[in-house]
Amino acid sequence: MSRIGKLPIEIPKGVKVVLDDTLVSVQGPNGKLARQVMSCVTINVGESSVEVTRNDESTAARAAHGLTRTLINNMVVGVTKGFQTDLEINGVGYRAEVKGKELVMALGYSHPINFPIPEGIVIDVDKMTKVSVKGADKELVGQTAAKIRSFRAPEPYKGKGVKYADETILRKAGKTGKK
Repeated sequence: MSRIGKLPIEIPKGVKVVLDDTLVSVQGPNGKLARQVMSCVTINVGESSVEVTRNDESTAARAAHGLTRTLINNMVVGVTKGFQTDLEINGVGYRAEVKGKELVMALGYSHPINFPIPEGIVIDVDKMTKVSVKGADKELVGQTAAKIRSFRAPEPYKGKGVKYADETILRKAGKTGKK
């Protein structure tokens, strides 16, 4: 039995979980999320908790058991608290700002980078070098942060680029001159 899969998911007040065949919908104060789940697991929605059980002991059912429970739990947490990923921009002249529904970044290229903000994501920029990506969908928040980071990944010599706030860049020594 999966250690994660057998744990019940507590449903906080103000959150509504609806199961329609293999479509799980979660609605709360921060929005509404829906996801298709595999048919090899059974979801039981109770008054105050959701339980995920597998139908058989096949490899697919065992693999989907803990995954399905975690995905539903992330949906419940997302519509109540939400998720946030912080990014830092390092480099001379590197900056970001939000203009309308776009994140405009100057990252050392000859042109600014205009990144359209996806639906359901809120991006805040503090002091032009700290970017916060917030939203209810954990997968979308992580994918958006990774896309922003990919425009100029941090380089190992001076550390210039876009990095996660909790990321550590391993620095390399540069070339040494003739002796």
